[in-house]
Amino acid sequence: MGIQIDVVAGYPVNDEVERVLGLAEAVGEPVTVTFMWEGIEEAECAVLVPAATLALWEHWAPTTYPPNAAGDERRAEAEEPELAHPREFGAFTLFRRRAGGRTAVARGGVVVAELLDPGEAHWLQEQARTVRQGFMDPKQKAAFEEFLARQSSPGER
Repeated sequence: MGIQIDVVAGYPVNDEVERVLGLAEAVGEPVTVTFMWEGIEEAECAVLVPAATLALWEHWAPTTYPPNAAGDERRAEAEEPELAHPREFGAFTLFRRRAGGRTAVARGGVVVAELLDPGEAHWLQEQARTVRQGFMDPKQKAAFEEFLARQSSPGER
């Protein structure tokens, strides 16, 4: 899975959100972000996926993420899609999509990352890995599976 980075932005202000977005862009790996927005009781958790990583996942994933696959039907029914007004945080602008719930993160007019639901990010990553492994020869696939098993072993960290 690569590096696991978790960041909490408590009552985000411009500098704090810009720092989190810059961190994700700099490491080039997905970053789990928890936003504690002012005036909203429940924290918003998302995975900030660099644009190049997301493009790779979507290239290999054979289908699109099924709606409500993360078991979040209750939240989806309760919320009306919010208007897609951009929000600026320093050098970054966030564009919330009304359909699908993703938020594109742009810097200098270029999309550098997207905020995804954690379930969708995990699903895309797993689908892409599974399909990509299908293109490996059996020896390479076995070595890769062994490598992944070592990465996820809690005793070897």
